Amino acid sequence: MPYQMSLALDLSFSHHQGRWRLPGSWSGRDFPDLRMYRELLLAAERGCLDMVFFGDGTGIPSTYGASIDPAVEWGIGFPRQDMSPFIAALAQQTEHIGFGLTYSSTFMHPFYVSRLLNSLDIVTAGRMAFNVVTSSRGADAANYGFDELMEHDARYRRMEEFVAVCQELWRSVDRDAFVWDRETGMVAEPGSIRAIDHQGEFFTVAGPLNSVPSPQQAPVLIQAGGSPRGIRASAGFADVVFGGAFAEADRVRHRTLLDQELLAAGRDPSRVGILWDLHLIVGDTPDDARRRKEQLADLLPPEASAAQFAHNTGYDFAQLPARFTLAELQAEVIAKQASPMGFRDLVNEHGADTELSREEFFDALWKVATGYEHTVAGSAAEVADYLEESYESTGSRGGFMIAHPQVTPRDLIDVVGLLVPELQRRGRFRTRYDGTTLRDTLGVPAFA
Repeated sequence: MPYQMSLALDLSFSHHQGRWRLPGSWSGRDFPDLRMYRELLLAAERGCLDMVFFGDGTGIPSTYGASIDPAVEWGIGFPRQDMSPFIAALAQQTEHIGFGLTYSSTFMHPFYVSRLLNSLDIVTAGRMAFNVVTSSRGADAANYGFDELMEHDARYRRMEEFVAVCQELWRSVDRDAFVWDRETGMVAEPGSIRAIDHQGEFFTVAGPLNSVPSPQQAPVLIQAGGSPRGIRASAGFADVVFGGAFAEADRVRHRTLLDQELLAAGRDPSRVGILWDLHLIVGDTPDDARRRKEQLADLLPPEASAAQFAHNTGYDFAQLPARFTLAELQAEVIAKQASPMGFRDLVNEHGADTELSREEFFDALWKVATGYEHTVAGSAAEVADYLEESYESTGSRGGFMIAHPQVTPRDLIDVVGLLVPELQRRGRFRTRYDGTTLRDTLGVPAFA
């Protein structure tokens, strides 16, 4: 039997970057209507998907032209909600599908986050995952009192300590600590709940957690670092890695580096999968899918695409010279301590030393902003072929994070109705859920 892949659904931007106005998208609904999310969750669970995933950001993009106006006008990374109460509500209407929730280790405190995730894991009956991120956007930092972004390596040191504190807190209460003995009146065994007395570079936390252990005791941990330092950090604690690479060579490189770091950390590489970021459109026919992909070309004006890219890289593209090389810009992006990931794709495509005009550069940005450049569009058989080939070339561990349906809910319904049956026919995807927790669904070891 071939190895079966995981499939998750990323709903972080389903209403952003103009997707909401494509024909049939969010029809009769406006974000953040809970009824739309319920419709999406029920469809995803019908297709036996592993989980739905919510990325997050807390600042309105303001780098482009030093103004939030383009982001506000065109819906670039805006608006966003804290999805924790949505998850609590949606968990009551589903039974099996998991939930991935994002919080920043750069700005948040581990006691608060560990306690919140503990409660959500109880409310969802053991279906929570925690996506731990290091924040690299100036608008987010400004909302937490930072004048500038924390240095790259310091962000990862803080994240590693943040996760270590969360894990200490989740371990501070034994699984069988609570006895609720009505005859003696004992609530919990005193020796089964212990202080952690953590004192580190970034945090001082006494503990213990003052909560009842959750079904998983700790949520599944997800991390998305793509730099060598980020990959080393994810190898230290992640149960599942989120891979942002699209090119096959970059995916193979990430998998190889991760395996090396997992071995160095004393962990088994076969137990840690990567969910690769995936933009896709599944059509009844290849022509139908490709026609729908071309609709993305008219979603955003140049300034809207530039506003998104400026937010991610920390560079104000309103200040571009008339002509320049990507190498010149890349050095400035890296110096700002922001994320170079989207910029890396442009460099790979055009070459670092290629000279571009301002207009040529802006023309390339919309393909990144809308996902056009990396959207896999085709029939169910064609998309399944692509998934199988990529899955095998990157070690047959993990699977794919289907990113931001272009048309909500149609593109998810097409995944469930067309792609999933094709993968099931090939033995590449489950036909039912086994187990009761998200760890069971993902095949992630129990928290110890």
